[in-house]
Amino acid sequence: MAAEKDKDLEKFLKDVDDITKLIQELNSEDQAVQEKAFCEADRRIASKPEIELVEGCRTKLNKTSVNTLPCSQMEEMSQDGFLAALEQDARERAERRKENEVLANALKDMGNEAFAKGDYETAVQRYTEGLDRLKDMVVLYTNRAQAHNKLEKYKEAITDCEWALRCNEKCVKAYVHKGKANLGLKDYGEARKCYQKILEIDNKHEKLVKDYLNEVDFQEKKAIQEEKAHKEFALGKETLVSVKELLQKLSKRNQSPAYYAGGIRLLTVTMQNCSERTLFRTCNGFSIIGDNEVISRCLEKDGKDQMEVELCLAAIALWHEVCRDNDENQRLLMTHPGMDRCIFSLLSSGLTDIQKECLDLLVYLSQNQNGRLLLLSHFDPPRLLQCLLGFVVTSDSQARIAIGLLDSVAVEEKFKIHFQTNFSKTALPSFLDVLKNRKRVPPAIVPEFIAVMLSLSLDAGIRLQMSDSEDLWKACLGALDECQLINNNTDCLNTLLALLSLMINMSLESTQAVKGCALEVTGRCLALLSSKNGSILTKAVGVLSRVLLHCPLAVDDAVKGGAVKKLIHFLKGSGQITSGYAVKALAACTRSSPQAREDLVKSDKKFTVLMKLLHSENEVIAGNAALCLGYCMSVPGAPASLLNSDVLKVLLTYAGGDAKEVALQQNAAIALGKLCTAEPRFVEQLRKLNGIEILNSCMKYIELP
Repeated sequence: MAAEKDKDLEKFLKDVDDITKLIQELNSEDQAVQEKAFCEADRRIASKPEIELVEGCRTKLNKTSVNTLPCSQMEEMSQDGFLAALEQDARERAERRKENEVLANALKDMGNEAFAKGDYETAVQRYTEGLDRLKDMVVLYTNRAQAHNKLEKYKEAITDCEWALRCNEKCVKAYVHKGKANLGLKDYGEARKCYQKILEIDNKHEKLVKDYLNEVDFQEKKAIQEEKAHKEFALGKETLVSVKELLQKLSKRNQSPAYYAGGIRLLTVTMQNCSERTLFRTCNGFSIIGDNEVISRCLEKDGKDQMEVELCLAAIALWHEVCRDNDENQRLLMTHPGMDRCIFSLLSSGLTDIQKECLDLLVYLSQNQNGRLLLLSHFDPPRLLQCLLGFVVTSDSQARIAIGLLDSVAVEEKFKIHFQTNFSKTALPSFLDVLKNRKRVPPAIVPEFIAVMLSLSLDAGIRLQMSDSEDLWKACLGALDECQLINNNTDCLNTLLALLSLMINMSLESTQAVKGCALEVTGRCLALLSSKNGSILTKAVGVLSRVLLHCPLAVDDAVKGGAVKKLIHFLKGSGQITSGYAVKALAACTRSSPQAREDLVKSDKKFTVLMKLLHSENEVIAGNAALCLGYCMSVPGAPASLLNSDVLKVLLTYAGGDAKEVALQQNAAIALGKLCTAEPRFVEQLRKLNGIEILNSCMKYIELP
């Protein structure tokens, strides 16, 4: 039946191609080609005179009609009426196809609903009914292939993918499902070819293909391990035989904790190589240990006796060994039902030895991204965060392990996504508690703890909630003051730098808390500008560059504190990062403070420093330099000091569209307009450079007095 349908589809697709070619030839400008096409059309009409619809777009032919027209009339029909008849037939076919498309799409939606419910048999049936209506609907083939894969009917899935590719040779989904089907058949080479073909079609799917290829490698490695383990077991390798025997003994139910602890310790000793770990998996070791009621009860109960503690330590040690260099075992451990509950119980047991071993296990399991993603998929991230932060205020060794683990998972988007909307309620109180009680935290751990907050602040949703917390700002300022009092050790220096980095990120947002703390933050940062440590200077200027944008009163304080002169000094000999922060802070000052503009003109004679920045390859720096120049044009005498410079040419180049950054183009336009408004002699220079039109277009950016 399937073979007959395949032949029908092939014939249908061939007929479509033939008719398309015939229509093109009938419309040809070449008379000979056109005549030949008419003859072929006559032949087709004579052999297929009556047409009726069968199965969507397919046709059934009635060959019993007799041609009663005289030859001359038939010729006249061929020449004058054939195209009209053909067009009428095409219209009818299009209408029928439209009806079939509606039905096929409805059946596709029904199939999708069944698929979403896990009813893959029904999904296959609906997709098949849709294909009976419309045999060239690619999505029905790929959807049916996906359902076949779920049913482990891999050969049928491959057939569907091949039909989809006949209809559309660049169908990415067809190659995806074909690759998965080949993977199910353990044809790893063919699976790789399918996934690599996707990149040939569209290289934008590079990450997707990389993930698929990694899965092929993973499954192939797993199969090789299992085959090797079974061969060695069949040959009677002693340790492998011991693994199976010990698992059989441990499968006995309702034994004492001492019995299970002893058996697990012996089993752990046998986990010497990959084959032993693989056999543990294939002999259902995870279920034998994980589903044992006595073992589970010991792992999860409070108030353990000495033998129960021994059993817990034995189980953790076994898990560590069976997961060593074995990705599939790691996956099975973390996805085993109830494992998250066991781990959280062990971490909150209050027993130092158990907690340390458990933390070590989690660190090992999360040493690569796949492990971290598995951990975050099966262990509740908010609960994990609370649990790990609880160790930060304990002994040095546990705090270091816990903060290291937290730091490794905090960089993952899968972790951050859990806090994007509720960080202030689910996580911030715990962070504040540690920050306020930092004296209880080992000094070397404090900067690492703040680094975790810094990683989280890279997420816009979390950063906004941090920025809007007045308590967090005050805690940061308190820690900053403490570091400045004790500034002669490495831990304090690292803490200070981490705090400033966090404050740079937090001050990116314009919140009430930022505005409320801006004066205090500015005062602390101004004090740090006298530091001899380059890293401290850079970060202090970085905080100023953002905080000053949110509070005019803070700008006034900064200007009174001599900020402009200090910033100009930094700009004369600093690196690009410091220069970027400094010129941005300078722009914030000159925007709202007339005194800042006057200070800049006095400190930077003839705008030597700003002109150098205006030529910077970094367009953000150049844009802020242009902004400062524009603001300073209101200072008497300032515009005239630029008459002998190339400022006009540079600004004209940027404003004319050569700048890649829109902000630079706009800032240059503003500066250009203010320059010409303040000093008429620049207008004459502008005419010589044919820049009047550009100036006119710039005037919309300028607020004239």
